[in-house]
Amino acid sequence: MAGVVVVGVGPGIGLAVARRFVREGMSAGLVARSEATVKAAAEQLGSADVLPVTADVTDEVGLRSALDRVVEAFGVPEVVVYNAALIQADRVGDLTAEQHREAWAVNVVGAITTAAHLAPAMAERGSGSFLITGGMPLSKPDYASLSLGKAGIRTLVALLHQQYGAAGVHAASVTVSGGVGPGTGWDPDEIAQHYWRLHQQAPADWIDEIVI
Repeated sequence: MAGVVVVGVGPGIGLAVARRFVREGMSAGLVARSEATVKAAAEQLGSADVLPVTADVTDEVGLRSALDRVVEAFGVPEVVVYNAALIQADRVGDLTAEQHREAWAVNVVGAITTAAHLAPAMAERGSGSFLITGGMPLSKPDYASLSLGKAGIRTLVALLHQQYGAAGVHAASVTVSGGVGPGTGWDPDEIAQHYWRLHQQAPADWIDEIVI
């Protein structure tokens, strides 16, 4: 079965999403900045068809190279999940312009790079899901850079749908509105189910956002 790529895999949502899709027989390409993190995630999955790759999402060349390695190993993915985010508390005026650019690079530009690199091939094939972890359904002044980033993600999903939807690529986001943790209202395993649900939707039933 065609595979999933999770960019920004970690011990929470990223790992849970990868586990959910691997359970369906899919291969998994895992991308994270830390080699220790991505290898630990691969070991947790316990599947031979898992490729851990390190890349910083703010490094366009490095990220594209990592995605190429996954495609070379497993082919054009059926599902791409962008889960990277810079989560920090800040208010308007707290960050320098450079710090805002750094946050935007992780929260939005990495997703653009990932989409630009993989979505055209998915569209050429005529199928696939490009899913992004969203958040901040309402902006919060104590999380200014994250609020801006998640608003950008919501717009990116709309743009991807307009550009690739007619070719069969389902762009959507899972908007997580609280702190993620096992046994909470935002349990990562339960959140992962929403990604699977989005991927399973027929084109006539596509929705572009699930808010939890």
